[in-house]
Amino acid sequence: MDGERTTPMAALKQTLLSLSVSLSYYCIGLVRGYSAPAVPSMHETAPGLLPSKNIASWVSSIPPFGAFFGSLVAFPLMHRIGRKYTVLIASPLWAASWILIATANDWRVLFVARMLSGFGAGLCLPAAQVYVSECSDPKIRGVIGSLPALSMSFGILVMYIMGKFLEWRLLAWICCGMACCLFLAVACFPQSPVWLKTRKQYEKAHVSAKWLHLQGFSVDPKAGSGVAPSAHSATTGERNEKCQLDAPPPKPFSKEALLRREILIPLGIGLVLLSIQQLSGIDAVVFFTVEIFRAAGSTMDSHLATILVGTVQVLSNIAALFVVDRAGRKPLLIMSGLIMCMAMASMGAAFHLNSIGNTCFGYLPMISLIVFMIGFSIGFGSIPFLLMGELFPTAQRSLLSSLAGSFNLAMMFTVIKTYHPLEDLITASGTFLMYSVLCALGVVFVITCVPETKGRELESIQKLFERPSVHRHEELECGKGASHDNAGFTASEEIARDHAKPLEKRSIDTKL
Repeated sequence: MDGERTTPMAALKQTLLSLSVSLSYYCIGLVRGYSAPAVPSMHETAPGLLPSKNIASWVSSIPPFGAFFGSLVAFPLMHRIGRKYTVLIASPLWAASWILIATANDWRVLFVARMLSGFGAGLCLPAAQVYVSECSDPKIRGVIGSLPALSMSFGILVMYIMGKFLEWRLLAWICCGMACCLFLAVACFPQSPVWLKTRKQYEKAHVSAKWLHLQGFSVDPKAGSGVAPSAHSATTGERNEKCQLDAPPPKPFSKEALLRREILIPLGIGLVLLSIQQLSGIDAVVFFTVEIFRAAGSTMDSHLATILVGTVQVLSNIAALFVVDRAGRKPLLIMSGLIMCMAMASMGAAFHLNSIGNTCFGYLPMISLIVFMIGFSIGFGSIPFLLMGELFPTAQRSLLSSLAGSFNLAMMFTVIKTYHPLEDLITASGTFLMYSVLCALGVVFVITCVPETKGRELESIQKLFERPSVHRHEELECGKGASHDNAGFTASEEIARDHAKPLEKRSIDTKL
């Protein structure tokens, strides 16, 4: 496998599939970015449609609430009908929601339509990413797997650009057309061969993998299970047979398994990182960008400033792809948190200066949000999701990722919905200063609690959360035969060999 290279035809087909499926994330970006230009447009062209600031807040913030339920429904759908058809189901849901928005004459219709659009986003968030990952070779999976996230940022930017020139109803009709394009683009591609194999549809899996030119993909139902045991594994099995009988491993989703230290600590770290991601105020900025610029007294055109912020986010996301594996996760998270902290403090200062009549810093809101977007994109924008795949144990990864994703969407809804009440309670300046303090607390959490996973194998990462004393005790009791390089070693000899390794390494280094 290491010597195999992805052929041009394989790269072409897999990239085309990824681009087509990434249209779903582009549509999610349209949903997320719609309220920023649309709500001001509604106030200008249909003043009675959103009769109060509270109703406008609900219409803007309800999509993540719908996405929360969509993400819960997505996993059984992905299992039963596959990743492809789960993405396809979102297309008619989005088309219906945009038609309702375009023809709405009552805020209740807008409310239901926005919630329906969020439900479609919740279906696609896990399904599209898994679909792309399962249909790409490992050699190009890193780049191809990043296309959905880039497409979402690009969708937000396109919505900002269109919102400067088009009124809200026409925006909705254009988004309806994009939802139809998504269905046509994805329908012509095959199902995920990995999913087909799990459903025991081996012939279809073979055809799908062959069309995609996937390397190293086997549809043999006996692959991996028909290998004859070696003498080492036979000896190991005899040595540990009694230990396995005395202490059978718990089922992956049993209460005993889920309440273990190596499950709870990674889950806690993941949930706190996702909380910091949202409590930084990112989606309050995305959903209310135009309104924020106007309220802050920016001397720059609010729509143009919004477009600049969206452009910076897209470019920062692209740049982050080339940094994350070089600088490491933890340094980027720390740098990201510090930049966001300073940017939100600067934004709070801009609101305070405007409230006391000082208009000498008209460009401060734009500069602050641009810096904030750069800081967010290089760290907290993507690394929490990356760490979920690295920190969560393999056996429980699907369940924990589902819970974390739903939690993230619930936090997103909470932040968006509380923006206007906080603005009334503690002023806009106080709200952004609060976001700044929360970013600073996030930096402290990363420094003290988040491990560095750069360059580590997944198994070694999971061992970071085990109790060392218990781990060594189990090795002594059970012989830990499966980890020995030589089946003849006893547990005591293994410990002695481990102590001798530094001396051996020192001798080798001296010779070199």
